[in-house]
Amino acid sequence: MLKGADGVSKSLIERSWDAAQSVSGVDRVVVATDDSRIQEAAEEFGAEVVMTSSECANGTERCAEAHSALGGLYEIVVNLQGDAPLTPDWFVEDLVNDLRQNANADVATPVLRCDGAALNGFLEDRAHGRVGGTTAVFGSSRQALYFSKEVIPFTSNTYDDSEATPVFHHVGVYAYRPNALAAYSSWPSGPLETLEGLEQLRFLENGKQVLCTIVEANGRKFWELNNPEDVPRLEEMMQEMGMR
Repeated sequence: MLKGADGVSKSLIERSWDAAQSVSGVDRVVVATDDSRIQEAAEEFGAEVVMTSSECANGTERCAEAHSALGGLYEIVVNLQGDAPLTPDWFVEDLVNDLRQNANADVATPVLRCDGAALNGFLEDRAHGRVGGTTAVFGSSRQALYFSKEVIPFTSNTYDDSEATPVFHHVGVYAYRPNALAAYSSWPSGPLETLEGLEQLRFLENGKQVLCTIVEANGRKFWELNNPEDVPRLEEMMQEMGMR
């Protein structure tokens, strides 16, 4: 449960559902799960639920199965994961628009430039043996080169809290073209995906183009729930931003 600025606690999945509902231009929002407890909780707050197989290895496989169950006819499928309730609506809107405008890309995902405070948060997690957020590196065309749970690229510089750094935080949201999404489940997990535990690396290992959409925080704080220690961090951010 996460407590908002009004003192009201909501489940993580409900807060992520609220984030998805705030995105404009979306035809349908569903919760895809293989857990009847999540199904029951989601239906209690009014969500549409698609039940999927327990064999799904990750969220992308689950999205592929859910998209197929819904008829497989949507132009773009967005995967907003249930651990990202602070995702602003414009992150997703910019993501979808970027994929539409780049016909060569199979998948798009947002990246947010870290300021010094965010980078220090990453480094603190790693120093204490915690895997925090994921970082991304990409080329001049914004085509992804790699994603890692380590902090990349390496920098020996120190940065003030508000100073821009060369490190980009990968925001765990994906927009897929249906053909790429359908093909994903047919590929075996590669060594990089297995080592890093990052599902998007399967696209790179199979020659698919992943477009990195650079998004702006616009003063909004952002973090994902990666570890139990992140709960007070998220609640503090919500209270600072007045999120109910």
